[in-house]
Amino acid sequence: MFELFTIGHSVHQVEYFMEMLRGHGITALCDVRSSPYSRFVPRFNRESIKAEAVMHGIAYLSLGAELGPRSSDPTCYEDGKVQYRRLAAREIFRQGLGRLRKTLEAQRVALMCAEKDPLICHRMILICRNLAGDDIVIRHILEDGSLEDNRDAEKRLMKLWKIDPTDLFSPEADRIQRTYDLQAEKIAYTLAGK
Repeated sequence: MFELFTIGHSVHQVEYFMEMLRGHGITALCDVRSSPYSRFVPRFNRESIKAEAVMHGIAYLSLGAELGPRSSDPTCYEDGKVQYRRLAAREIFRQGLGRLRKTLEAQRVALMCAEKDPLICHRMILICRNLAGDDIVIRHILEDGSLEDNRDAEKRLMKLWKIDPTDLFSPEADRIQRTYDLQAEKIAYTLAGK
């Protein structure tokens, strides 16, 4: 059984961010941003956060090309909006998941993106959705450093979309998948000008 964490850098100070990682025993930070740079919080630009992580004894792995929420492949878009199902079907995405699983065998990993809430981030809606299974327990490190189990995050997402968790006419797995689809449509990257 493997344990995977996710975290959003948000507008945290780097010291606090590193403290949260250390507090949960993270030994590898996996950056899953397509473009690992920020105008608003440049302290989380790839080179800066990599140097900080290494300085704190945390390995840094960039998987944005494989697991990021954007693509240079035009077939991954519909009406200018990226389609998460198409991203997930690409070989490069499957290879990224494979690299992540291999890293989980040796390290305590946190997937990092920008958004503080996993519900509005591809790290949950795209990556965790396609990685969840019997052999991986997923926990999200929230803004205050507390943990939220992915199952609880899914319940929160269903509540957000007002999907009845007690609906007797559709299996729970179907309701959860429908919720992921709705949220993916809401948060997916849209090309400029579309």
